[in-house]
Amino acid sequence: MAHGGHCVARHEGRVVFVRHALPGERVVVEVTEDRQPGYCRADAVEVLTASVHRVERPCPYSGPGRCGGCDWQHVAPAEQHRLKAAVVREQLSRLAGLAGDPVVEGLVVEELPGGPLRWRSRARFAVDRSGTPGLRRHRSHDVVPLADCPITLEPAAAVVLGRRWPGAGAVDVAIDSAGAVTTTRLDRRGVPTTSRVLRPGGDLPEEPVARAARTAGGRDWEVEGTGFWQVHPAAADALVAAVTGLARVEPGDTVLDLYAGAGLFGGALAPAAGAEGRVVCVEADAGACAAAEANLAGLPQAEVWQGEVDAEGLEELLAELGEAPSVVVLDPPRAGAGPAVSRVLAGSGARAVVYVACDPAALARDVAAFGTAGWRLAELRGFDAFPMTAHVECVALLVPAAPSSIMEA
Repeated sequence: MAHGGHCVARHEGRVVFVRHALPGERVVVEVTEDRQPGYCRADAVEVLTASVHRVERPCPYSGPGRCGGCDWQHVAPAEQHRLKAAVVREQLSRLAGLAGDPVVEGLVVEELPGGPLRWRSRARFAVDRSGTPGLRRHRSHDVVPLADCPITLEPAAAVVLGRRWPGAGAVDVAIDSAGAVTTTRLDRRGVPTTSRVLRPGGDLPEEPVARAARTAGGRDWEVEGTGFWQVHPAAADALVAAVTGLARVEPGDTVLDLYAGAGLFGGALAPAAGAEGRVVCVEADAGACAAAEANLAGLPQAEVWQGEVDAEGLEELLAELGEAPSVVVLDPPRAGAGPAVSRVLAGSGARAVVYVACDPAALARDVAAFGTAGWRLAELRGFDAFPMTAHVECVALLVPAAPSSIMEA
């Protein structure tokens, strides 16, 4: 299994990336894309020899040529966890040079509560020219109309898929901890136009969008209605526990929370830093910064700085701090922090960096950048925050390598 959810096969000297298959299976494939000399893409349309881990797809819209939203509806949940761990290990081995590393080899992907269906609390549905909502086929602009999406929480799916959306290009939907469903209509250029919230409790009318309520780490948080928050209802709690456990913040520490969003990790770490400590949350999005300000209002040691997390801005931030951070936490977008930001953080004087990653390839590239700067991967945890898909969430602890290790390297 390769990163991205497809199996690697070979045919007459060419690599074939096959969706809807499992390692070890013998399948008949239909080539869906053949643009490169070295490889092509295909769907498994007939299974001649099935894996023992193959199951019936619980979603009627899943399968070759149909909805492209899930990669692994045909894979038993326990095998999904094993395959995800294998993909993370392969990426760190190949891109970060960590083949055989005991931290990497010991990785397991942990299941979150709730099972493999009805976990998605936030989604974007495409809308076709007739106003019918659905999801796109894999690597296509074609919209597959849906009556339901079994991995999406039912109230959120019903609000979008139970009506037509004339003139829209897509609809974002999110359901919060209180059961309020927020929808944001996007035009065909992807620009948000209108947002509405429907609160539970009967035939209440739709009303202008408000902040959404979220719960994690034993307290309540506010975010924008369809703003960023962990998609799986149990993911925020699991990641907060992992981050606080790996960060090991002490009283008086200075903590940087980069790509901070609504302040989830910074707010969770601030009590450990105490009244003498300092927590600086850095976020580019103005709406997320406003939510973070509200969420951290009761923590005088926490502050919110609006700005992009890039190498130049990070160097300016470190200079303004006037001291080396004790611990850095970062939760970058899927593309990762990048080598330039990684090198700045490696030279920041921090004793530890806790890296939350939703893409194992990006994580591996950034771990490699830390490695060239004399740091090592000390701990690693994986979470199945995206069941039925090939995506996996990881939390990594990076620390400066011992001097002897640097010399040996």
